Amino acid sequence: MLKSINERYSRQIILPGFGEAAQQKLQQAKVCIVGMGALGCPALQYLTAAGVVNMGIIDGDVVQLHNLHRQPLFFSNEVGALKVMVAKQKMQQLNPLVNITDYPFHIHPKNALQILSEYDIVIDATDNFPTKYLLNDACAILQKPLVYGAVSQYEGQVSIFNNNLNGGKNIQYRDVFPDPAATANIQSCEQAGVLGVLPGIIGTLQATEVIKFITGMGQLLDGRLLTYRSLETQFYEIELTKNANTVNINVTEFQQTDYQHICNAASTEESLSVDQFKQMLQQQLLFVVDVREMGELPHVNFVDHQIPYSQIIQAKNNLHIPVTNKNICIICQQGIRSRNAATIFQSKTLQKIFHLQGGLNAYFNS
Repeated sequence: MLKSINERYSRQIILPGFGEAAQQKLQQAKVCIVGMGALGCPALQYLTAAGVVNMGIIDGDVVQLHNLHRQPLFFSNEVGALKVMVAKQKMQQLNPLVNITDYPFHIHPKNALQILSEYDIVIDATDNFPTKYLLNDACAILQKPLVYGAVSQYEGQVSIFNNNLNGGKNIQYRDVFPDPAATANIQSCEQAGVLGVLPGIIGTLQATEVIKFITGMGQLLDGRLLTYRSLETQFYEIELTKNANTVNINVTEFQQTDYQHICNAASTEESLSVDQFKQMLQQQLLFVVDVREMGELPHVNFVDHQIPYSQIIQAKNNLHIPVTNKNICIICQQGIRSRNAATIFQSKTLQKIFHLQGGLNAYFNS
């Protein structure tokens, strides 16, 4: 048996610095993947192949025809079948050594802590904001590292949150995206679409972070948000820091939180629709602040000032607000960073701060 195991993983074991010791760590670890969709599928496949044999997969959805362009683990004749059941069966064929526990239902505050407490590390492979905040809070309570992934249209993101082991920075999803209400107007993949190959790239990067965490090899994306823009074949990083205003909730608060509600709550900040933005821009009423990172494309010619979101987070207490007689409007690519930046700006000035709803994606798609 040992000979066949070593043969299965031989090309991995011979890697410099890897060896049988790292392989043994993979076999002993317990990983939970929440979401068996476009991100969860590649993460599960590569972890199974790599020798992570103890895993849990959580998803209450069934295979649908519109899934297949970005979830090639599933086949046309499996439409209507539970995703976790199909995935488990195929992983057992890929690697008979694998032991997968399937949870054919959606995670929620009443079951999250009990399930996730059984695992060493959690992968956020979900496609909705309420579950992302739920997973962050659950992992913060349990002190479990959370490998975050997200995709939209042509862009994806990866990081690792709640990592307090071996000098980890213990940064949370809420440190980066503090206001759940800011997600209310952000389109899902179902609404905005996604390039089919993109989740495969991001999900594989998530699997890589898990392997690095388990084996202790390499440098984790701890305190770093990695963004990949597929049309430009461009990777860039945003340095993350702790948010002093982030408050951890306790078990009782967690189990009583309606995550769907807090993510759909009305925003207290002013947002401009694309039509409003264009009209005010034409009337020269706006001072436009771009909070994308340096080098992000596309370039636009109506930006008056640029300050990367990573710098806003770092310099929150010493943030310089541009002095102007015009209305300040903050923009980014999707409207998430700009909404959070607007909240920070608003706390520093009596002047009303606006942000572009849906970001430049909405602007160019209008």
